[in-house]
Order: sequence, then structure tokens, then C-alpha cells
Amino acid sequence: MSCSRWLGACAVLLVVGALSAAEGPAPIKVLIVDGHNNHNWRATTPLLKAYLEETKLFKVDVATAGADVGKFKPNFADYQVVVSNYNGPEWPKETKKAFVDFVKKGGGLVAVHAADNSFPGWIEYNEMIGVGGWGGRSEKSGPYVRVREGKVVLDKSKGAGGSHGARHPFVVTTLDSKHPITEGLPPRWLHAIDELYDRLRGPAHNLKVLAYAYADKGKGGTGENEPMLMAVQYGKGRVFHTTLGHDATAMKCVGFITTYQRGVEWAATGKVTQKVPVDFPTQSKESSRK
Repeated sequence: MSCSRWLGACAVLLVVGALSAAEGPAPIKVLIVDGHNNHNWRATTPLLKAYLEETKLFKVDVATAGADVGKFKPNFADYQVVVSNYNGPEWPKETKKAFVDFVKKGGGLVAVHAADNSFPGWIEYNEMIGVGGWGGRSEKSGPYVRVREGKVVLDKSKGAGGSHGARHPFVVTTLDSKHPITEGLPPRWLHAIDELYDRLRGPAHNLKVLAYAYADKGKGGTGENEPMLMAVQYGKGRVFHTTLGHDATAMKCVGFITTYQRGVEWAATGKVTQKVPVDFPTQSKESSRK
């Protein structure tokens, strides 16, 4: 090969290499499932989708279960992580099996707010989310999970699972500051007006409480520190469970947005590359986006 042709070939290789580097890694494939919920999924799913897309890290699809849930059969295997904004009728047996296989083999799951009310009788799903509420859950479902004196306590008291007081802003306290989702967050931050879920109970296997909030009796709460953000290992899969996000107002809190974005990345990959934004709320000041 002549010198000029050799130099030309090198130039082409350098250009191709530069273009490949500029493209960066492939986006994380995310599937949001919705279609039934006792909350307004039509208003919140677009937010959940937009928050992920704005990071440029994710490619997001939505699978909406129609009136005939028996026809709901998304191909979970096409994705790295599923975000559940679903609380409704049982899925078909084959869909449930495919979902269990997906998470067990390493797929991620993110359960948002009322998604932890769903499927009270589905053993594997409750193992995935760690704790849940309502739907007839009781001491037979597993213990309450509380934080007392800085330690996670499994409370085996009898009683119903799932309740909340009046909606109000409340302080979220970081319990595990070394987990990729919560690393770099302030020790305490003020979350926008939301439902503060309490009395959640379930198997609580392989569950880490990442952050909690005090359920003030004056607001109708339990008087306990209740888990708000949790991480669960299920088989080879990672699960991020956030009880935050009752409605659009709650979801527009920068604290919700940030922990949700980071939680989806962690559930999919096991790491978090996103930085904590400068407008993250402080202990005394809320921060929300339009």
C-alpha cells in the first residue's frame, strides 16, 4: 500500500472511531407498565417517561393494560428494567411467569407508590417489592418494617397492612448514604406534599431501607419512622421501591425525580452515573419543577 493510501485509510479509521465514541453507550431500555391504578396513571405515566428521557440515558416504552387484562402480555425480555405504575387486576398466568423469570434472571424492577398495593396474593411479586399495603395484607403477609433509633426493625405485630394520613410535605431522612441511589444526597430533605405510606408489611427478604420518614400522629400517621425508599435483591434482579409519588404534584418534587431517575439506572445496571442536581431540596426548603 502506498504511503498516501495508508494515511487515507488511517484517517477513515480515526473518523469512524471518533463517531463511535461520540455516540456513547446504548440507551437503557425501559418499559413502563400502567393501565389500571387507584391513582391517576394517565397523568403520572407521562411524567415518569419524561423524567427518564430527559437524562438521555434511557429509551422508554409504555405497555398499557386494557379492560381485558387477560390480553396483557408485554415482552419483558426486550428490556433491562420495568417501571410499574400499575395497581389493578391480576395479570394472566403466563405474563406473571414471564415477569418472575425476567427479574430472577437479572431484569430490574422499579415499583412506584401504589404499585406496592398491587397483587397482594402473588407471592413472588411481594418478594420482589419487599413490603406492600392494602389488598387484605396482614401479619400473614410478613412483618411491618420500621426504622427505630437508626436501625431497621421487623415488627411482627398483628394488624392490617397499608395506611396513610393526610397529605402534607414531610422530611425524608437518608438511612444508607453509601448505596448508589442515595449516595451524595443530603442527610435530610423536604419532600413536596404527598401521601406518606405507613404500616407497609411483607416478606422483607433481602431488603435494604435507603431512606425513611416520620409518620406524624398529628397528620394521621403511625408515630413511626416508615420506609420511603428501598432496594431489594430478587434472584439476580435488582428492585427499587419508592413509596413516593401519589400524583403530579408529588412527582414534580426534585427529590422524587432524582431518586426515581437514579433508582431506574441502578435497577437496570447496578450503578448510578447521575449527579445530584444543584436544585435538590434541603431540610427546610422544598424544590419542585414545572
